[in-house]
Amino acid sequence: MPPIREPVIHPVPIAELRPTQITIGRREVDERRKHWRAEKSRKHSAAFLGTHMIPVVVGPKKRHYIIDHHHLALALMEEGLADIFVLPVAQLDRLKQDMFWMFLDNRGWMHPFDDKGRRRPYDEIPHSLRDMVDDPFRSLAGALRRAGGYAKDTTPFSEFLWADFLRRRIRRRQVKDAFAGALREAVKLAKSRDADYLPGWCGTVDEA
Repeated sequence: MPPIREPVIHPVPIAELRPTQITIGRREVDERRKHWRAEKSRKHSAAFLGTHMIPVVVGPKKRHYIIDHHHLALALMEEGLADIFVLPVAQLDRLKQDMFWMFLDNRGWMHPFDDKGRRRPYDEIPHSLRDMVDDPFRSLAGALRRAGGYAKDTTPFSEFLWADFLRRRIRRRQVKDAFAGALREAVKLAKSRDADYLPGWCGTVDEA
């Protein structure tokens, strides 16, 4: 039976949330900040927070580790929000730190890769959301999905898989200095058969 997800009724300080990945896409965070401001201006902020609780696992020392929505959590922190409701997925505070990370890794609840796509030791995962590193290809992957390059998928960290695909085919400088052009190139790449193994691929399948 899958774990029952029930919201924690009392708010959790965002500053105390621990990430389970090394990188984020800076542009993705900025997009979520804009969306939050729009919700506030329409006085929908309470409803927004009620439908966007942050999924976490409770780890050693009863710390809350985010397993999704890192960009949203960081955006809300940067917008000055102090607390947020979380959605506990598992209670793992009885595990030692090394066993905790191994368990998360095997469940696909963490992504220990840096902004070059290289796997790193568990102890290089930041202790704070603010210390996550910008990966421009993660931003490109997010923009690519919104442009219809691929479909939203439940595969854990699917955007990072697309980011790594793009990282090997588009120059980093182009993504940073000419994002619109990089996105056009990414859309073409996403429809190719080279990408057909990726989650959410929606290119054309050749008839036999």
